[in-house]
Amino acid sequence: MSTMTTDRIDAARKMLSKVPEVTVFFWIIKILCTTVGETAADFLNINLGLTVTTVVMGVFLAGALFAQFRLRRYVPGVYWLAVVLISIVGTLITDNLVDNFGVPLLTTMIVFSVALTVTFAVWYASEKTLSIHTIYTTKREAFYWLAILFTFALGTAAGDLAAEGLALGFLTSAVMFGAVIALIALAYYYGKLGAVLAFWIAYILTRPLGASVGDYLIQGRDAGGLALGTMTTSAIFLAAILALVVYLAVTRRDKIEINQGV
Repeated sequence: MSTMTTDRIDAARKMLSKVPEVTVFFWIIKILCTTVGETAADFLNINLGLTVTTVVMGVFLAGALFAQFRLRRYVPGVYWLAVVLISIVGTLITDNLVDNFGVPLLTTMIVFSVALTVTFAVWYASEKTLSIHTIYTTKREAFYWLAILFTFALGTAAGDLAAEGLALGFLTSAVMFGAVIALIALAYYYGKLGAVLAFWIAYILTRPLGASVGDYLIQGRDAGGLALGTMTTSAIFLAAILALVVYLAVTRRDKIEINQGV
């Protein structure tokens, strides 16, 4: 292997550190982010309106992703800020389709299911893998964030459809989605499900799980919730995310080894 080729591979591998290792911390923060995506979107909608909120948060997300793409290594604060913002924007996209354009939740869920499937198909056709341990080029990172956006929009529609459309209630929906995620984890643990497929199924399902938990916390008692309110719930979960991100930044426990998954 030539020196030039070796240098090129080494440079590519350095980008692996931009994606966190999938540990228990990853899933905890992901669920916290999905809950904030639901509660913060509701809080901002009440105060700014759906259209203004969508524009403002879209601008913030674009800024966060710009910063993320410019980095050559994984920085917990930047990465998880982008996830929080993309969670909010994904929620807002679904809310706009349902509330502003009158698209039924089932139709919205089908549309984003198709969009996510197409994204995965094009990603795999181009790169021959969907593993997050192989995201060491800008192209793969673009596929990664596009897929994440669609998972949040899809998860929002699925959560709302289960809790409201099917009248299961927020707590029941949260328990249901949590149980399905547990089954996915067991299937992966016992070798019945591949790592990549298990990861993306769980990633999609944590969105309606977090949204159902968020709705359960913020909705009034007459609607089956705990009536904590959007501001209080968002503040609690944002503080928890900040604490965990600071911990990971200091300990680097979620840093992927540069030769992993290559």
